[in-house]
Amino acid sequence: MLIKFAVIALLLVIIASLGSSLYFLAHDDHDSTRAVKALSWRIGLSIGAFALLMVGALTGLVESNAVPVG
Repeated sequence: MLIKFAVIALLLVIIASLGSSLYFLAHDDHDSTRAVKALSWRIGLSIGAFALLMVGALTGLVESNAVPVG
């Protein structure tokens, strides 16, 4: 259950980072360094969320909802 909250929190932070990068991109005139940093954080957080889900799946903390075929 704790891993579900961690994944949801990570997704919310990823969305916030995406929104801040959009704001910086729209409001900074010539220097887009802040937008690049925010997008870099988003990529890092996305990789971290993917790694957390993979570790959770491999250890059995996250279960698949796939329907068995056949």
